[in-house]
Amino acid sequence: MSEIPAEFRYPHRPTMRRVLRRLSRLALKTLTHFEVIGEENIPGSGPLLVVGNHFYFADPVAALAALPFPLEFFASTDRPAAPTIVKWIPELWQVYPVERGTTSRYALKAAEYIMQQNGVLGIFPEGGAWAQVLRPPRPGTAYVATRTGATILPIGITGMTETFSALRRGQRTRLTIRIGQPFGPYSANGRGRQRREQLDAIGHDIMQHIAALLPPEKHGVYAADPAVRAAAEAVAVYPWETTSEF
Repeated sequence: MSEIPAEFRYPHRPTMRRVLRRLSRLALKTLTHFEVIGEENIPGSGPLLVVGNHFYFADPVAALAALPFPLEFFASTDRPAAPTIVKWIPELWQVYPVERGTTSRYALKAAEYIMQQNGVLGIFPEGGAWAQVLRPPRPGTAYVATRTGATILPIGITGMTETFSALRRGQRTRLTIRIGQPFGPYSANGRGRQRREQLDAIGHDIMQHIAALLPPEKHGVYAADPAVRAAAEAVAVYPWETTSEF
C-alpha cells in the first residue's frame, strides 16, 4: 500500500467519534423508539460502502448510531435542508467536503484511500434530502463502487423525518434502521456512453436494494404501484442546477 496522506487516514478523530456515536445513540434512544433490525448482516470489517435513503438532514446521525464503524461521510459544503444550529456537527465529525457543481475528484480520491485502509464509507446515493420518497441516484455512488470494488451494505431509515414534529407534540416517534444483506462488488468496463449506461444500471440496482428495506409507500420511482411512481416523478428531478456527483 502506498503512503496514505494524513488528510485521508482512516478513521478521522477516533476518540471524538466514539463519544459522538455513543451520544447519538443515547439521544435517539431517549427521543425516539429507536430500533435496529438486521444487525446480523453487518460485516466484521471493511472495506465497505454503506448506502441508504436520504429523506432528512439528520439521516447520517441514524446511520452512525446504528452501525459499529467509525463511518466516513461525504457532505456538501452547502446544506440548505439543515437548520443552522446543527450545521456544525459535520465539522465536528470531520466529513469530507464536496462542493456542488464539481466533478468530485477529491471525493473519489478520498473513497479510494478509505477502501485501501479497509475503511467504511457512508454515501446517500440520491445526493440530497429534498423529498421523502426514493429518487434516482446521482452517478457518484456507482462510480465509487466500481472503482474500489468494495462490498456494499444497504440500510433503510424510516421515522427520522417525524422525530422533531413528534417531540413538539410531546410524543416519541418510532425510528427504525433496517440493515440488509451485503452485496456486490460491481464492475464496469465500457467506455463513454456505454460506461455511463452501465453506471446508471448499477446505481438503480443499488437503489432497489435500499427500497427493499423501506415501506412500499416510500419506494418512490422504484415503486411497483404506478400511482406511487407517478407521484414520485414530481420530486425526482435533482433540484440543484449544478451537478455534483455526490
